[in-house]
Amino acid sequence: MTTRSYKDFVTEREALNELVLDKANLEVKRFFNLDSQAYRPGELDSRTKEMLGLVASLVLRCDDCIAYHVGRCHDEGLTDGELQEVLSIGLIVGGSIVIPHLRRAVGTWEEISSSE
Repeated sequence: MTTRSYKDFVTEREALNELVLDKANLEVKRFFNLDSQAYRPGELDSRTKEMLGLVASLVLRCDDCIAYHVGRCHDEGLTDGELQEVLSIGLIVGGSIVIPHLRRAVGTWEEISSSE
């Protein structure tokens, strides 16, 4: 199985988001804005919201979402131990079907961490 690097994921995501938003109607633009707004600090800080996003992404088994939230969790300063606790919650909630996605999440974390 071929997997893309985190760097390739980020590059592709940015290019495709630009294309989508260039052609988007008002509803799509509003949804993208709502998504951005949801992760801003409020009663919960951005760090906590990113951890919640990662758990939800694991349970929904969305590899793009997992890669995005792993990167954001790294940006928010999670430690290796904190990431492992977040992943364990996703595994408990989602069950064994989450394991392949958990593997990719750990691989993405390692790639990001080793590039520092």
